[in-house]
Order: sequence, then C-alpha cells, then structure tokens
Amino acid sequence: MNKYVAVLLATTIMTGAVVAQDEIVVGVSWNNFQEERWKTDEAAIKGVLDAAGAKYISADAQSSASKQLTDIESLIAQGADAIIVLAQDSEAVGPAVAAAVAEGIPVLGYDRLIENPDAFYLTFDNKEVGRMQARGVFAVQPEGNYVFIKGNSADPNADFLFAGQMEVLQAAVDSGAIKNVGEAYTDNWNPEVAQANMEQFLTANNNEVDAVVASNDGTAGGAIAALAAQGLAGSVPVSGQDGDHAALNRIALGTQTVSVWKDARELGKKAAEIAIALAGGTALDAVEGASKFSDGPNGVEMNAVLLAPIPITKDNLNLVIDAGWVAKDVVCQGVAAGSVAACN
Repeated sequence: MNKYVAVLLATTIMTGAVVAQDEIVVGVSWNNFQEERWKTDEAAIKGVLDAAGAKYISADAQSSASKQLTDIESLIAQGADAIIVLAQDSEAVGPAVAAAVAEGIPVLGYDRLIENPDAFYLTFDNKEVGRMQARGVFAVQPEGNYVFIKGNSADPNADFLFAGQMEVLQAAVDSGAIKNVGEAYTDNWNPEVAQANMEQFLTANNNEVDAVVASNDGTAGGAIAALAAQGLAGSVPVSGQDGDHAALNRIALGTQTVSVWKDARELGKKAAEIAIALAGGTALDAVEGASKFSDGPNGVEMNAVLLAPIPITKDNLNLVIDAGWVAKDVVCQGVAAGSVAACN
C-alpha cells in the first residue's frame, strides 16, 4: 500500500513544502468522537495534514469495539496510507490492526496502547499522569479514607494511571495513613457510571471519604456530582486529567483539586507528523524522538513517543489561559473576585 517511498518527509514537516509524488491519505479511527476532547485532537491532526497536502479520512466507532473493526477495514478500502487508531478496546482491535499491517499500512496507536510490535505508540506518559494526580490529592490530604475512580477496564491507560497513583500512595497505604475504602473501574469512562460508583462508596462509608483519586476529568465530574449531593463538594480533594474546560472551572471554584493537562493540540500535531513519516517509508524506530516501550500488560516491545503532561491546580491556572487552551471567562465563571490569581 505504501506509494510514497520518495516522499521527502523532513522537508515537508520542517518547511511545510509538499513534495510527495502523490497525495498521502491518513485515516483516523476514533473510538467515540462525541467526547469533547477528540475534537481538539482532530483539529490539530487536520492542521498538519492540510499543511502537508495530505488527505484526512475518519470513522467514528461510537463506543463499539465491533464497529471499530469494520471502520478500520473501511479506512483500508478507502486507500489509507497510514491509520491512526484511538482504540475502544485495545485487545479487540488487534485483528484489524494486524490486517492493516499485513497490507503494508503503518498503524499508530493514539493515546491508548495497542500491543503490537509492528504498530507505533503515541501518548502522554500515563504513569506520570497518575503520579501527578496522586501527588495533587496527597498534598492536600495525606491521610484518611481514599476512593479510586478508575478508567475503562478495556483501556490499558486505566491501569497505567492506577499504577502511577500507587507509586505515590503505596507507602502511605502500607503505613495505614491512607485507607482504600473504594475502588472501581468506570465503564467507557462514563461520568454517570463514575457518579453511581461514587454514590455507592459514600453510602458504604457513611460519607466518610477524605479524598478521591479520579482518573480523568469526566469521572472527576461524576464523583464531584455525588459529593455535591451530600454537601461534600469542595471539602474533599478530587483529581482528574485532560484539562477539560468544565474541570478547569471546577478547579477555580475549588471543587476539583488538580487536572493533569495533556495538550491535545500537541498530541494531534505529533500524530499527524508521525503518520506522514510512516506513510513516507520511515521505519518505526527511525521516527524522530522514538524510544522503546515495553510497559504494557504483555511486555511487548514497541517504538513509542511519550509526551510530558502538566498538572494544573488553582495556583497555575494561568498556564492554560495563556496557552490559549481555554478562555479566561470560561475558567473564571462564577469565581468570587480576588479568590483565584488567574481570574484577577
């Protein structure tokens, strides 16, 4: 399938000049494009592809692992020269990824690990995200009853995050300073599921919950809704990730403690650059910035790029505002004058 051995990628990426002999087609398989986050990623991907004279095609699996399989088959049939896959189920998507690789089409596992040595892996350092979440909560509440609202069990990121969280918290758990009084995966990262789980943990512990380590901003929002119903929002530290606009407003309001910001614009930009490189014949291990990664559940060694995340708290909300990630009025909506430096 690779028609572009002669593509001079370095010139394309560094200068914006289009030197491909033919148009490169990059396909993207989204697991669920209805989530706010992925629209930002898509815009960044399309921006790079447009500048390089490449064509963008995509499919939305709508949270269906089986549909994602047929979506990837469709992207292959449409002539994709590289495919970016945001996996709904990292194991279930395996056969479609293998089919693409067998056709000579490079595959980039986007944000979520797909354990295949012939695929590339691009994400933020998810264990570090977990560490940052735990550090943010632990700094506010170093002891007491902790609840862990984990991600989707079919997403390896959920376990990477939890592993990072426990690297920070395990010593306090072992000493008895922290007690794990509730831990559950959240099907499909659904905030409503997170809220229901949090409600159950509050009931089981007579509302005696001192901290919540939630694995993303959606699940954090669900947990905070459950806390608010019991009059506890703002008194119990809660973590998240993604820099969702609603979460950043919650940080300013004091109901969420930290959101680990993974600038989706940088991830999308890098994904498009790597996809063009791979479509142009660049070897997996020759991708700029690539290193070896083998921390997946099966220990498969892969070529990967891991970007660095940034924890956002009330003290550095100005970072996301100054970076143009979110407007100041969105972050500061409902915030009392003088209570948050970034809102002054």
